[in-house]
Amino acid sequence: MRKSLANVAGRKELLQRLSRLRPEAKPLWGRMTAPQMLAHVSDWMLMASGDLPVAGKKAVLRYAPIKQLVIYWLPFPKGVPTARELLTRAPAQWDAECDSMRERLDSFEKLYRKSEWPDHPIFGSISPRAWGVLGYRHTDHHFRQFGV
Repeated sequence: MRKSLANVAGRKELLQRLSRLRPEAKPLWGRMTAPQMLAHVSDWMLMASGDLPVAGKKAVLRYAPIKQLVIYWLPFPKGVPTARELLTRAPAQWDAECDSMRERLDSFEKLYRKSEWPDHPIFGSISPRAWGVLGYRHTDHHFRQFGV
């Protein structure tokens, strides 16, 4: 089974890694600070829940089998552009940002059971399973960016 935010083991692993992250951690690539990265990943989860609207883009990644390859198999490229809405919020105080991240990770199990999901801005309509795997892979990518 692929790691996913939909399963306890995937969320537990990410929570353990979050506990090792420090606000002064330097990125191994990219320009985000650790607090900016946490705000970005938390906002991604708000996007997944439908609580943060993000404008869609016309992209070839909306179509099978390319969509499935990118979501489930291909490594995440470093420095790939993201939605502006996921980069505009100033991070909260470190402990508050970590608490928000923990809450969003913990709540994904309930979120996973909902019946309607928003379209992803790049991939368009994706299944709850794809949201869970993509969320895990996205968070993992950014945690690796900061060495955790």
